[in-house]
Amino acid sequence: MRRVIGIAIIAAACVAAYVQYRVVVPTPAPVDNDIPLKGLFIGPTAGEDALLMAALCNEVAAEIEWDGMQDDPVLNTGIQYDLLRVRARNLFLRGDSIGERQPHVADAVGEYLTNKLGVSGGPVTPEQRAKWVTAYRELARSAEYAAR
Repeated sequence: MRRVIGIAIIAAACVAAYVQYRVVVPTPAPVDNDIPLKGLFIGPTAGEDALLMAALCNEVAAEIEWDGMQDDPVLNTGIQYDLLRVRARNLFLRGDSIGERQPHVADAVGEYLTNKLGVSGGPVTPEQRAKWVTAYRELARSAEYAAR
């Protein structure tokens, strides 16, 4: 009988410790923006691709923003912004293409950027620069959420 009581006490202590010290991972809040990427990343590299895209978009946004704070910005046109994106992708991913593995994401991103920023390759105002930064940060947040 003592053995049963001892085992019951140990079991109760284990349950109490589990309840007290368990790590609860909160469910991430949905991203509220115009580009829901959740569910578009598919296949065995989906999570990694989403995180890579998030990092790349954050970096492109940071570069555009930093350049705009300089006395003589280097990036002054939509064409230069797009070339920055392409060059950053080639350097960051060593020539790999997330868009080739994730065509649904590539289509959604292309449509999103066209709707948000238009297709003009001409001069960019400070207000347009801010839109580019915001668009890439929204893409990054949505890709981070999609990775979860």
